[in-house]
Amino acid sequence: MRLMYAVLPMLVLTGCSSYKTHPDQITQIPDDRMFEYQRADQDAGNIIINRDMGFIGGGCYVAFKLDRKLAARIGIGETATFSVAPGRHIVGIAIDEEGESLCNNGRLNREVAVTVTKGQDEHFRIVSESSSGFDIRAETP
Repeated sequence: MRLMYAVLPMLVLTGCSSYKTHPDQITQIPDDRMFEYQRADQDAGNIIINRDMGFIGGGCYVAFKLDRKLAARIGIGETATFSVAPGRHIVGIAIDEEGESLCNNGRLNREVAVTVTKGQDEHFRIVSESSSGFDIRAETP
């Protein structure tokens, strides 16, 4: 019985973590929530962002930032591609300041540096975990 009391909370918390969205379920971020880096350029590279499915923060958008500018508001199971000039860039996530939900009362600021070359795609994933909250991670396709 004691073992059950020890294991059950871990199982419940693990069940709250996000999971990678199946390709059949992923949708594009609507144009009204896309703000920057949408013009394709022949000399550019791409940053592709996907947000996992999951319970934690599921009712909230996350602000996706590129070079510390708001590039999009992303919901669960959504993806977008951003065209950027070759070079070093900062990708990050933050609280969606336009939202009015409880998710906007916390702290959220994660950033990752990436170097993009011409014609190259860099993939990132927004995850949410019960133990550490939201995070942005590089991903291999």
